[in-house]
Amino acid sequence: MANPFASSQSLDANPFDDPAPVQSSNDARLEQLRQREQDLERREAELQNKTEHIRKHGRNNWPPFLPLIFHSIADEIPEASQPLITRLYQLWLVLAATLIFNMVACIVILVSGSRDGGRDLGASIGYLFIISTTSFLLWYRPIYNGYMKEQALYYYLYFFFGGFHLLFSIYMIIGVPSTGSAGLIQMIQSYAGHHWVAGVFCTVATVGWTVQGLGNAYYYRQIYAHHTAAGHTMEKARTELAAHGARSYFSRG
Repeated sequence: MANPFASSQSLDANPFDDPAPVQSSNDARLEQLRQREQDLERREAELQNKTEHIRKHGRNNWPPFLPLIFHSIADEIPEASQPLITRLYQLWLVLAATLIFNMVACIVILVSGSRDGGRDLGASIGYLFIISTTSFLLWYRPIYNGYMKEQALYYYLYFFFGGFHLLFSIYMIIGVPSTGSAGLIQMIQSYAGHHWVAGVFCTVATVGWTVQGLGNAYYYRQIYAHHTAAGHTMEKARTELAAHGARSYFSRG
């Protein structure tokens, strides 16, 4: 006997309701989450192994003349991120060298008879000690720890203080007299006044400020893209701060 409901069932069925695309999308999402979880587990295992190795064999090694902290990109930073952190460290070294050249340029500017030379020299000495120290602690060390531990808090510290450093670099490139910067304006004035030695030192300082400024701006964008892809949020940073406290900033684990 024919089924009286057969025709109504065939009419109610929608030939376009194919569950295959939905299932495929869900499977792709699950696979993506699974891969991300495996990657995080792998990074955590790497970090634990490196931390254990450093705990047993590592000693404070930086700065070389007065070791206060342990600094080893090869031992603490994941291999894929080592080139980026190495470039940032090299840019910090360029910054330190630029601060020295900037101070020497201000000494020469003072000797050449500049009426603002005393203020330039005083400010440049302050920059040498204050900027070299704070730049290492407030933007280089946070991003070093950020890539080592992959925690959101360090990235936000880097973005804040690294952004401030980019503004400071622009300020130093300009080189307004009496501000402690041997930048563009000071360089032009030195050459215009036929103070060639001062002009050469100002040129070196200006090039140094420009190189480290542009380099930091380039990597700032790369780090922001990595931070976004990793899914770091301010809420996550607050949770980390509440869970670990400020002392985690100084720990290697």
